[in-house]
Amino acid sequence: MGKNKKKSEPVMTKAQLKKWLSGFMANHPSQSYNYKQLAMRLQLKSMENKRQISEVLREMAEEDSLDEISTGRYKMKQRGAYITGVVELTAKGSAYIISDESKEDVFVAFPNLKHALNGDKVKVLIYARSRDRRPEGEVVEILERKRGTFVGIIQKSAHYAFLIPTGKQLPYDVFVPMEHLNGAENGDKVVVKIKEWPETQKNPVGEVIEVLGRPGDNDTEMNAIMAEYELPVKFPANVLRAAAKIPLEIPGEEIRKRRDCREVTTFTIDPRDAKDFDDALSIRILKDGEYEIGVHIADVSYYVKENTVLDKEAYARATSVYLVDRTIPMLPERLSNGVCSLRPGEDKLCFSAIFRMNANAQVLDQWFGRTVIRSDRRFTYEEAQEIIEGAAGDFREEILVLNDLAQQLRKERFKAGAIDFDRVEVKFQLDEKGRPTGVYFKRSKEANKLIEEFMLLANKKVAERIGKPKAGKKAPTFVYRIHEKPLPEKLEEFNRFVAKFGYGVKTGSRKALTTSMNSLMAEVKDKPEQNMIETLAVRTMAKAVYSTDNIGHYGLAFEYYTHFTSPIRRYPDVMVHRLLQRYLDNGRSVNKEKYEEYCKHSSDMEQVAANAERSSIKYKQVEFMSDKIGQEFDGTISGVTQWGFYVELEDSKCEGLVSVNELDDDFYEFDEKNYCIVGRHHHKIYQLGDRVKVKVAKANLVARQLDYELVKGMDPDEEPKDRKQKTKGGKKKKR
Repeated sequence: MGKNKKKSEPVMTKAQLKKWLSGFMANHPSQSYNYKQLAMRLQLKSMENKRQISEVLREMAEEDSLDEISTGRYKMKQRGAYITGVVELTAKGSAYIISDESKEDVFVAFPNLKHALNGDKVKVLIYARSRDRRPEGEVVEILERKRGTFVGIIQKSAHYAFLIPTGKQLPYDVFVPMEHLNGAENGDKVVVKIKEWPETQKNPVGEVIEVLGRPGDNDTEMNAIMAEYELPVKFPANVLRAAAKIPLEIPGEEIRKRRDCREVTTFTIDPRDAKDFDDALSIRILKDGEYEIGVHIADVSYYVKENTVLDKEAYARATSVYLVDRTIPMLPERLSNGVCSLRPGEDKLCFSAIFRMNANAQVLDQWFGRTVIRSDRRFTYEEAQEIIEGAAGDFREEILVLNDLAQQLRKERFKAGAIDFDRVEVKFQLDEKGRPTGVYFKRSKEANKLIEEFMLLANKKVAERIGKPKAGKKAPTFVYRIHEKPLPEKLEEFNRFVAKFGYGVKTGSRKALTTSMNSLMAEVKDKPEQNMIETLAVRTMAKAVYSTDNIGHYGLAFEYYTHFTSPIRRYPDVMVHRLLQRYLDNGRSVNKEKYEEYCKHSSDMEQVAANAERSSIKYKQVEFMSDKIGQEFDGTISGVTQWGFYVELEDSKCEGLVSVNELDDDFYEFDEKNYCIVGRHHHKIYQLGDRVKVKVAKANLVARQLDYELVKGMDPDEEPKDRKQKTKGGKKKKR
């Protein structure tokens, strides 16, 4: 009977099958299928229909509408298909859709965005295209809004008001009905929540939920940055109540459960203005030239239990954020600066990595677990540095031994292929109202590197302890800090740029690249182009992120690496402490998918924090230059675009734009490939790295933007050299 049933099944035509297969594959663009799976979906059982499906699949692959990814297995071509991705708006209002389902970013023109905004998750239809064009498409559905609140300035008229956005997150003005102004006056900087956005209306409708103040005021602008990045201003009342209940005293029974390190010489070394001390070092000098070195980290996980209100708030924030004039902590102050902080003279609970090391900085033995410590002394980096440089002081011998071991660890790291990005930090001297009165540059010295090397050692050894597979056993799910190797095309681009300064890096092998990159960093030190080349070098490298899939850390040259050492300010470190204890207790592996989601959230929030910190620095730079209108400064061209070039001042690192419209001696065109703009008639070139003299023309505090004017009549040795362009035939153009 089964055979008769198959014979009676109608045979579908190729045209019918093609239509169905096109629709089905387009709706499942990331999946691949063979003819049997597709026959099952269509509920076709006869051999004739299955043969027809197989033939149609082959024909569709020949027509270039399907990809044959393995023999007999097909997947939709990424055009004329649907993908999901995240919107990345451009300055012009168009967007690129970043998606794991497409090899290339998909361009969406402004009219085809359907009100999708930066960061939104969307479904996009990709248009059919020829092979030599970039993929292009249109948004067909907004799946998830990234944000619903926006910062801007209120403009009132007699009967209605609009929010004029100040950030780059929203390319539309927001209509605000008068009854939803909530006390905002004309010209106020506010936060508006979008309430509705009818498809037929160009502008969304919103209401004011917070009045920040008058534009240009320090507190207004800092609060605006926090609102722009959706950073919390304060902790919810229930979180503060939970923190207040945590006692400062440690129960005796908890101390008895732990390794007692209170009699071992222990101290912290931190920045002068630090209030939370989450790491301490201990040292015990053993016989035969050996040392016991303890890396003690505040045991936040003891106080912040999983799924409590404190834990949920810490996870949501994921990291502390350090703006120029304030800190937005991950944990309430009672925990970050009190209960968990390793303050001198107080018993504190820690999670520790204790190493037995020889005089050559080799680890002979190691132990991980919960401890109780008592710090003997709080050092600033400056105090520790003075001792390293020969001054007398507390624990001098211990600091010198630790420094010697750290120097050897560092040397070994670079020998293994680590890259030395020792970047200069721009810092501001602020008055009591938060206004910048001066700029200084913070450089990392031996005392900073001493702490850094022992933290790196602890992070590396913890990751190895869990991540290295034991005999016959699969490593359990863990949180790693990973860093991929740089893309070859990015390295080529970087090499083309530094070649203009007479530099270069070798890309033949990992060793060649890291050695030549470190040589370059040493060579550019204290030169005008240092900051720019270091910044571009960092951008050339991939971003470090958190992941449960360990691929190692390229920049540090570590096969295993995690973040164990800063749980007061980073949520991944809290996760690492919990997981480490779980596995030390022989607990089962946790759910990988769940922890991968935690890792992604932590990586995303880390990026938000970095962007907010950069915005606050940019604001302070503009504020610092606002009383210097008309003054002249030396600088270096640090960026080139079609609308002009950016100049970074040598004495303050403040970056501003010289608009192409202000260059009135010629019509200048942007040469993207060579990082320069070129005069159409006189062929004068302004390119990345050129030294120029500029005058401060405008300081826009609201837009966080500096405008410079190029100074005419510069000294000949400072003026950008006229470079003669070659014509297509290879001959030089004459002026």
